[in-house]
Amino acid sequence: MTLQACADQVAKGDPDRFAATMAAPVSARAVLFPLYAMNLEVARAPWVTQEAMIAEMRLQWWRDALDEIAKGGHVRRHEVVTPLAEVLDAEAAAVLDGLVTARQWDIYRDPFKDEADFDRYIDATSGHLMWTAARLLGETNETAIRDIAYASGVASWLRAIPELEAQNRIPLLDGRPEAISELAQKALNRLSRAKTKNPATWPAWQARALLKRALSNPMLVAEGALQLSEFRRRGGLLLTSLTGKV
Repeated sequence: MTLQACADQVAKGDPDRFAATMAAPVSARAVLFPLYAMNLEVARAPWVTQEAMIAEMRLQWWRDALDEIAKGGHVRRHEVVTPLAEVLDAEAAAVLDGLVTARQWDIYRDPFKDEADFDRYIDATSGHLMWTAARLLGETNETAIRDIAYASGVASWLRAIPELEAQNRIPLLDGRPEAISELAQKALNRLSRAKTKNPATWPAWQARALLKRALSNPMLVAEGALQLSEFRRRGGLLLTSLTGKV
């Protein structure tokens, strides 16, 4: 039940966030790795079983753990929960509870109701995680962080479209190429107006380039080809680590 165990989990299950965290200052890693390990386990929970009730129970387990952290009393011992409890305050635990609740969408096959419903999902998953991490690292500009998180969340979502459809999910309100371009442009607009530097935003280092590709060639999304070359990935992360901007 150590920080290293969390880092190992992130390295295996979320290599992009692991790379971004390893590029961040050492002092930030004690906050980021437990958060990202928790996010990884919560994101996996709806997909490890075909039984909706079991998936709901897995998510509820995390809600209960976060409630224990928020109350500041006894907290269950667990390889992720234990180090997580050392970095979260009550406000952070409450925000992350919203992240866990949002993951209920992944259990079922209902489509998003409308654009606002989709935006709430992206904000509750990508936004709650990035804002919690950034705030714990001293950030005060919540709007900027959530704009960056929205762009990062949409970019990741577009990359996941083929797999989500293979799992019989309906991931987009409108799958037409022009609608995908509009979504990419909306995310780019939010990213462009965000003026802040914080290591918690560094996992978004690929978002701008990916969204620009989706904007110019939305068919890449359906083809599962929305990605960057290894050279561009590495170069982008290096630039972000040097400038602090995504």
